[in-house]
Amino acid sequence: MTAKNIWGKVVLFLRDNREVALHVACGDITDIELVGKKFIVNVQDGLMNNILVEGKRELERALRWQGLDLELEINLKQKYMTKEEQDIEKLKKMFGNNIKIK
Repeated sequence: MTAKNIWGKVVLFLRDNREVALHVACGDITDIELVGKKFIVNVQDGLMNNILVEGKRELERALRWQGLDLELEINLKQKYMTKEEQDIEKLKKMFGNNIKIK
């Protein structure tokens, strides 16, 4: 069983159990790992991290539903940006997505 298979079933479990917000948030996550008895979900966004931490009980329930005895770890990865990428992000915050950068 791969991490992606497990995660896909977690997302389906959330949908079937009407955990709509958590289902939508988890649907876009692709950076997941299975390391020994740890199931690691990597996120790069603080807001996404908060959503997953608040829904951790439901995520753990989804793992148990699959018959898995795994420890769930939510890992906030720091996104490293070059100086240029940081400047572009600042411009996007100031002007929104109405700005075109070449």
